[in-house]
Amino acid sequence: MNPLLELEAVSKTFTRGGLLSRRTVEAVKSVSFRLEDGKPEIFAVIGESGSGKSTLARMILGMHRPSGGRLRFEGKDVAALTAAERPTFMAKVQPIFQNPFEAFNPLKKLDFYLFMTARRFGGAASQDGAEQASDVALRQVGLTLDEIRGRFPHELSGGQLQRVAIARALVSKPRLILADEPVSMVDASLRMSIVNLFGELRDRLGLSIIYITHDLATAYYIADRLIIMRKGEVVEEGPAREVLTHPKHPYSQQLRAAVLTPDALSPPPQPTI
Repeated sequence: MNPLLELEAVSKTFTRGGLLSRRTVEAVKSVSFRLEDGKPEIFAVIGESGSGKSTLARMILGMHRPSGGRLRFEGKDVAALTAAERPTFMAKVQPIFQNPFEAFNPLKKLDFYLFMTARRFGGAASQDGAEQASDVALRQVGLTLDEIRGRFPHELSGGQLQRVAIARALVSKPRLILADEPVSMVDASLRMSIVNLFGELRDRLGLSIIYITHDLATAYYIADRLIIMRKGEVVEEGPAREVLTHPKHPYSQQLRAAVLTPDALSPPPQPTI
């Protein structure tokens, strides 16, 4: 059985500058990892700005073609997908972006995006089918279609809007979600509710999630495995808590010392009965 997602020495080089000042920049350098089929997990990609993690995300989504290496989803080379194959791939691999207020046009109602996704990628053949699929997805994130029907983005809080963005991604019943800094623009008091939601989706729906972040604390809390990137390279990888509790690479140690407090490394509090 093929892995769900497999990266083999994936690299990306950009050429920048004018005719006389042209230079190449290696944004991603020989990154390899795989997500197994039938083993849903949250896989964190950790790095500071400029580490190459967003470029890596765009290659996984098929938005950038790798300069080197192979990137396969369900055994198929993502860069070689035909126009006919791409809609199926897009239904199975869904993105969630950093800023929910930028993910939606402020002049369009939110249900428009849900219905459009249901028709384009979710197989809905009618308006009733699109509404039913949208309501199912919204309920999976703690909302209902009645709550957001006819509403514009500015009428919801940042946390609610990010839940709608997650619901939109769920409408097509994906196998993999790629979440790029999904809580960095959400109010601090609501971040853990979104992070916990990803854990619920992994466990309840069997989804694998690539969680791209600079936030070591949330990665420690929710991720199963991780890689740490620096200047396009993977400097450390392994089980999330093991790596973040006992980092071996000097860069990982610096990140941990700068970000993770003893409180952040403590197990989450257990609910009282």
